[in-house]
Amino acid sequence: QVQLVESGGGLVQAGGSLRLSCTASVRTFSIYSMGWFRQAPGKERDFVAAISTRGRLTTYADSVKGRFTISRDSANMMYLQMNSLKHEETAVYYCAAGPGGLESRIGAYNYWGQGTQVSVSS
Repeated sequence: QVQLVESGGGLVQAGGSLRLSCTASVRTFSIYSMGWFRQAPGKERDFVAAISTRGRLTTYADSVKGRFTISRDSANMMYLQMNSLKHEETAVYYCAAGPGGLESRIGAYNYWGQGTQVSVSS
């Protein structure tokens, strides 16, 4: 069983930055691919970024390329550095873990955190 807890959300002005963290309660953290997703009110949950098991490979949604950076350590932490945030990126951000490779599909992830709210004022 993998438990995931997100932190670092909050209120920021458009153009500002936030760094989200995801803490995984699992001994075998390194065997899981990890991802970030977000869900705005009334919308579907969308892929943001993913990172491979040992952090060598990453992939991003086109909308965040060049502004967001996903990373992980060898222990139990994953991060999402978000720069130049836009108002329309206001959403609940979720971290997820899965046994597969570098994935953008929601169904590829077995474990999800409860989410952290990111609000970007215009």
